[in-house]
Amino acid sequence: MPGTLYICATPIGNLKDVTLRTLEVLKQVDWVVAEDTRHTEKLLRHYGIQAKFGPSLYEGVERERVPVIVSALKAGKDVALVSDAGTPLISDPGYPLVRACVEEGIPVVPVPGPTAFVAALIASGLPADSFVFLGALPRRKGAKKEILEDLVGETRTAVMYESPHRLEQTLDLMAELYPERPLVLARELTKVHEEFIRGVVREVREEVRRRGGVKGEVVLVLGGEGGVPRLPDPGLVLDLYRVLIRRGRRPQEAVREMARLLGVPKGKLQMLIRQEGMHGELPEDAG
Repeated sequence: MPGTLYICATPIGNLKDVTLRTLEVLKQVDWVVAEDTRHTEKLLRHYGIQAKFGPSLYEGVERERVPVIVSALKAGKDVALVSDAGTPLISDPGYPLVRACVEEGIPVVPVPGPTAFVAALIASGLPADSFVFLGALPRRKGAKKEILEDLVGETRTAVMYESPHRLEQTLDLMAELYPERPLVLARELTKVHEEFIRGVVREVREEVRRRGGVKGEVVLVLGGEGGVPRLPDPGLVLDLYRVLIRRGRRPQEAVREMARLLGVPKGKLQMLIRQEGMHGELPEDAG
């Protein structure tokens, strides 16, 4: 009979935020699979837990180590998966292991707890009933800009992680796209220097510049566009799409540019273009 994989959330800063159930699981399992054993050891030591570590699981080694962990589970070992902070798989390693366990019929049990983006969202003062989570923004400016452009016209709150070293670049891009949208910068959540910087995008950017940057883990919570965006006249949309394609834009590039120009979510434009059979290369007789 196979063992069980427990996905255990750990504190994002304050060690008191660990759940009683997580502590119980960490005491009982045969292996604790951590992202960095040195980091997890601090938590275990704080609560007087002596656990046996399995292979570390961090980005870049998952392909070779997942089979080892799965074999142990199939042999009957119970395993607790933890990341350095927060909930595994949420912008952290672990997905290949969970996917492999599901495919092998190995029980997967969530042990919920802290998650940085949820903490930032619920304390932001922005709507939390409908939101989109983008994870960690790309390092490359071009890839990051594409993601931020996709939020033009988005009416839901958007939550994302960013490194303090790339924060000013990100705020500059946001200020180009939607300077007046509400933004909350949450940093060092649950820690001694926890802080929320609130305002519209340009105001938050100015405050970060005034300080010469900020330190610590950062979560950005971007408010949605006010109201429900109306789709422009379909004929106008299709004509603009044709013009951009003829000027050498690829279909995806054309839709992104249209979303920025028209203030309409990219998905709505894509739906209209698909309905007209124009998503991709234009037909020869496109007028």
